[in-house]
Amino acid sequence: MEKSIVKNIIVNFAGAVAPTFISLVTVPAYIHLMGVERYGVINLVWALIGYFGVLDLGTSLATENQISKARAANDDSIERIFWSAWFMNLGTGMAGGLMVYLGTFLYITHGVKIEPAFQREVMASLPWIAVAVPIANVSWVFAGAINGVERFTSFNINQTVGTALFQLLPLAAIFCFTPSLAVVIPAAVVARFVAGAMLGAAAFRALGIRHVRMPRWRVMAELFRYGRWMLLFSGAGMLASTLDRVLVGALLGARFVTYYATPQNLITRLNLLPVAMVRTLFPRLSAVSRADADALARSALAFLNGTFTPCVIVALFALKPFLVLWLGPAMAAAAPVASVLVLGVWLSGQSGILGILIQAQTKPAYVACVSWLQLPVFAGALWFAIHWFGIMGAGIVVAIKALSDYAAFLYFARLHVWSIVRNMLTHLAFLLVALGLADSITAWPTLAASALALAAANLGLSLHGSSDLRNLVYKLWMRVTLSTS
Repeated sequence: MEKSIVKNIIVNFAGAVAPTFISLVTVPAYIHLMGVERYGVINLVWALIGYFGVLDLGTSLATENQISKARAANDDSIERIFWSAWFMNLGTGMAGGLMVYLGTFLYITHGVKIEPAFQREVMASLPWIAVAVPIANVSWVFAGAINGVERFTSFNINQTVGTALFQLLPLAAIFCFTPSLAVVIPAAVVARFVAGAMLGAAAFRALGIRHVRMPRWRVMAELFRYGRWMLLFSGAGMLASTLDRVLVGALLGARFVTYYATPQNLITRLNLLPVAMVRTLFPRLSAVSRADADALARSALAFLNGTFTPCVIVALFALKPFLVLWLGPAMAAAAPVASVLVLGVWLSGQSGILGILIQAQTKPAYVACVSWLQLPVFAGALWFAIHWFGIMGAGIVVAIKALSDYAAFLYFARLHVWSIVRNMLTHLAFLLVALGLADSITAWPTLAASALALAAANLGLSLHGSSDLRNLVYKLWMRVTLSTS
């Protein structure tokens, strides 16, 4: 991979680390101050709002795709693309706000098992919940525009500040007033509004926008033609990403949502590197030729496996001890579920790279069709698994879905399949060994030694097979030695 691409991956990775630490620090405070059930309810509220993210209509990614192409061609259409996308998402966001108002009312009263007192708190926050939808819609356009011109440093600074506001402002409201959801939810929405305004200012600077322009119907039609498939894909993705916790809440109750969603949110933070790579690669894959895109995707997959797998191995060994220290022995009982979810996150990282290659170079319809065809099967499997096996059943189904996504996307990406699959299976074997050892070893010194030995063996294998990874390690080593000499 090019030096600039590796640099941008590092920038995006570093930008995702700070929000992760903020969340790790604040989640125990939320659970302590709000209680297990009330915190489970707010998780369900944000999951419901996420469903209405489909009203983005795929515009944000279409904006990123079109702006990256316009930038590569050095034409003057960037400003027209931006304003057309902004007006589209403002309109759909306002419509979505009205829909989420009614949807939240129906879901809280009939779709989940929560105490009547918590229902009343959510009902009091319904106007704020509705306002969150247009704020999110417009913010996504800002993010797509910034990433389209590859101003990743600006994006990550704003993302870090926004996450800090979103986590800390509601906590401040709890300390100053009460842990009621009628206080916490409005504070979170205000934080998102401030973060969105900051992101908008950064987008104006990155694109050099000085004037408001009316939308162009032709540009909006082009964005929609590309974005409709992104809409279908993102819609299915949003439903799938929250369906597990929604069904856990419906079948088991809000308390079990906390026991499932809290370690799940922690595990999701492991995908910092895959997310950084996807964010970096999408505008570049959109702008280059198909042959160059294929070579870049193969190199990215090898690079991801080589750097990400050792981290996941360590995470599997460290998961239960960390949950004990972080949230106490009661929450650590969810460690087996979290370990299964780790495998799903690892597979999803590779699927993400294959997915953006398809979206940028071949037919976005492929990933949309795969996602929607899988969704009813996924929902049915979740219902049966949760009903019979509880939250562990949900975790297993999520991991199986991640594997099926990987297989389907690899087929439609039209790459040289065998070499990629062979590399994936080799690293998966290391992870399965790590999963077995982490479950059977109880002594912490032995646990740590096993984790380091297995991770080192995996990294050595990757260094042997990836020149990109060898070059990166060499450069890092040279910087360390020069700084200490």
